[in-house]
Amino acid sequence: MIIDGHTRTCGLIGNPVEHTMSPMIHNTLAEKLNHNLVYVPFHVEEGQIVHAVRGAFSLNLLGLNVTVPYKSQVIPALSQVDELAEKIGAVNTLVRREDGFKGYNTDMPGLYRAMCSEGIQIEGQDVILLGAGGAARAVAFLCASKNVSRVYMLNRSLEKAEAVAEEVNEKTGKKCIYPMALSDYHELPEQKFLAIQATSVGLYPDVDRVVIEDEEFYRKVHTGYDLIYKPSQTRFMKMVRAQGGKAYHGLKMLLYQGIIAYELWNDVTVSEEMALQVYEVMKEKMGIKEEA
Repeated sequence: MIIDGHTRTCGLIGNPVEHTMSPMIHNTLAEKLNHNLVYVPFHVEEGQIVHAVRGAFSLNLLGLNVTVPYKSQVIPALSQVDELAEKIGAVNTLVRREDGFKGYNTDMPGLYRAMCSEGIQIEGQDVILLGAGGAARAVAFLCASKNVSRVYMLNRSLEKAEAVAEEVNEKTGKKCIYPMALSDYHELPEQKFLAIQATSVGLYPDVDRVVIEDEEFYRKVHTGYDLIYKPSQTRFMKMVRAQGGKAYHGLKMLLYQGIIAYELWNDVTVSEEMALQVYEVMKEKMGIKEEA
């Protein structure tokens, strides 16, 4: 592409940002859609996030993504916050408005679109949710918003799971999140579940770990979705498959959260066909030879 005085800039702010795949997603989309736009990562030091956002607005940046550790810290720098992001308490996408940036959370809509792309139905399901951290909390909000039947939130700290469950149930007006101690997994009902792995256990390079080691647990899982995408086959996924279930990694979630951000910045709709073309580029970059 030719960079000129009409080129719009988007980017990622976080710490670290050096290994992000986001530029691949957005620059590939810009090329395919013939948009005069470039996307670059910006390393922002601790304590500088508010200055960075205000500077980005002054520099006429079209939009930004936000990654760790700033998804909550960025909120005071925004002129508006979308309702979903406000409930979750985390923002990962900033969209330029006349008076400043508006904050959105595209992580959870991205997860939903990723699941739909894989043919996974979440509505009306009974779900096991592993973890009670920031990612699990956001998934709990997604589940409640999509009218799941029940979500059994399993976490090492029961108190933390109880706090998240109470918050989600109260803010959504539904009583669908049920906290459990991770060690009590054997008390789950005797049925098949959709299981979402929302902890960092098994993340590269610690690829041999899994939250629950017991094979009996995985016999209760008809579909496992791991938010981790590196490695492309986590131990959690392997154990689900060993017991006859289907299993997926989180690379499509990364793809679709980026696509939703791109759509918000540019007021366009990215087709599923184009999304899958970008996904193939991502898999090639990661060295994934076939669908995991």
